Amino acid sequence: MSWSRLFMGFSSLFQVAFMAVPHHSQETSYLLPPDPEDWEKQGTLDFVYGQEDLVGKEIQWPRDSPSAMDTVPLSRFDSALRSAWRQRLELGLFRYRLEDLQTQILPGSVGFVAQLNIERGIQRRRPQNIRSVRQEFDPEQFNFNKIRPGEVLFRMQREPKDPATPKQEDDVLVVINVSPLEWGHVLLVPAPAQGLPQRLLPGVLRVGLEAVLLSLHPGFRVGFNSLGGLASVNHLHLHCYYLAHPLPVEGAPSTPLDPKGCIHLLQALPAPGFLFYTSGPGPDLEVLISRVCRATDYLCDREIAHNLFVTRGAPPGPTSSTSDLSGIRVILWARKSSFGIKESGAFNVALCELAGHLPVKTSQDFSSLTEAAAVALIQDCLLPETQAGEVRAALVALMAQEEL
Repeated sequence: MSWSRLFMGFSSLFQVAFMAVPHHSQETSYLLPPDPEDWEKQGTLDFVYGQEDLVGKEIQWPRDSPSAMDTVPLSRFDSALRSAWRQRLELGLFRYRLEDLQTQILPGSVGFVAQLNIERGIQRRRPQNIRSVRQEFDPEQFNFNKIRPGEVLFRMQREPKDPATPKQEDDVLVVINVSPLEWGHVLLVPAPAQGLPQRLLPGVLRVGLEAVLLSLHPGFRVGFNSLGGLASVNHLHLHCYYLAHPLPVEGAPSTPLDPKGCIHLLQALPAPGFLFYTSGPGPDLEVLISRVCRATDYLCDREIAHNLFVTRGAPPGPTSSTSDLSGIRVILWARKSSFGIKESGAFNVALCELAGHLPVKTSQDFSSLTEAAAVALIQDCLLPETQAGEVRAALVALMAQEEL
């Protein structure tokens, strides 16, 4: 069986498994009441979790056949998210009904996962008028305080049992993305009433990392687009979604950029990114959050657009494998700023495209897309080599300050 047909099987079976979420009576239900007039009265329910719910190891892609995807166990988080998301789909709260997406693995050495998603290209909300990576929040523009009550699935609520665990200071809502990339596509929105601009903060990054650790699915990913990095809404949010396919970034080799191994450079990919890694929950997770946010603060302060992707993956090193998902990889790309609607090209380059997942907008582009064409589109968005080298040196210097 070819890799393309194998992964097509993964996708179809994943959708069946997604739709067949069991409901356990002892668990909180995050479903909306039958009468839409009661949706707002119900309020936002909490998904409460603790350290014991975070799974750092023993998550793997099925090795034998596509049918093995149907046996991937569900965590409490997976069940809550999937059942609530599926109900909102049935209620018509999305801009389009997401069907099983036609998927292919582009021939070549990279392993791009291309998916045909025509409706997203047509129906998604028009991006806001953004002119700066540091643009302030504008309450007159669309923001997540304006969404319908039914679009909120639940609120993430950390239950700290260890005094060393940082207290979650702000509400983080899990909201459907009404123009989904894939099944289960949601947004993490921290303290929406505060009107935070799209600039990464430690609190929401922590919840994003914990969401990956709460899921037992190897393809549950989290990401962030800065302003100028194709964020379409200037109101702080992260993307989360399931993709039933391994991606190149999970096991791509890397080299350390500093003696302590705080930051690595991802190699053998069209878009070299800065790699941060942790083996799982615990003190190292907080260290990673601090390093990543210092890096993104540096980029914001200098008007450098960026994208970030979080996935289970292999430890840093010269040789890795997508079969090794023993920790969490956070990949950060500095890139050219891009403002406004971009219609040229088979796909737009943001967090998932840089990671190797290519949502393609038209059937013609999907059938004709090659690895070489995809690489060219992605590399056209990267910083010039001189500026990339300056950013690399600056981030290494930032990591060195941690030791002082």
